[in-house]
Amino acid sequence: MKHILLGPLLRLIFRPQVEGLHHLPGSGPVILASNHLSFSDSIFTPLVVPRKVTFIAKAEYFTGKGIKGWLTKAFFAGTGCIPVDRSGGRAAQAALDTQLRVLRAGGIAGIYPEGTRSPDGRLFRGKTGVARLALDSGAPVVPMAMLNSDEIQPTGKLIPKVARVRIRFGAPLDFSRYAGMSGDRFVERAVTDEIMYELMELSGREYVDMYAAKLKNQPPAEPVERQPVAA
Repeated sequence: MKHILLGPLLRLIFRPQVEGLHHLPGSGPVILASNHLSFSDSIFTPLVVPRKVTFIAKAEYFTGKGIKGWLTKAFFAGTGCIPVDRSGGRAAQAALDTQLRVLRAGGIAGIYPEGTRSPDGRLFRGKTGVARLALDSGAPVVPMAMLNSDEIQPTGKLIPKVARVRIRFGAPLDFSRYAGMSGDRFVERAVTDEIMYELMELSGREYVDMYAAKLKNQPPAEPVERQPVAA
């Protein structure tokens, strides 16, 4: 009930500008694949999609203590997120199994193929989980581009600024030509790259052929000592 009441208020504040929403099927299983610029992405998506979208979220978001923990749990539960333990060797598969159940029930499974928020606004290499999900379920993939959510709530900022959020949907991608080929790493990479290409075209963001998590884990560059210029 809380998110039902909160939705109209958030739409009034952020006044979503949406392009291509007609590409989203009105019924049946759909994989909604989005770039990931900001924590607010998971807030804005339910505002513009008329059907329920199920994302997965770290189990820790549902177990926090105190007021902050309660608010975090209420938010993720209210926006349709399912808690998944992402620790351990089978964590990624557990997440995909959860989304596969959503699709088999005819729902919309939301996924961020990059696996984490972009550290600098660029679009990074997609992980092949989105391809396995598409091939195992047979569901179409609708690409969705967040265009300016990183400007509204940059990484590290707790409170988003009031601005009009812009979101763009692309035409559904059909991968039925690869039916029965789930598990083939070359096919899964080809499917993933096709999805990321569409996200690059929709978002207008520069594409980087490396995983975002790898960039995040790199140590900060050492400052370069400038040499004096000879007179």
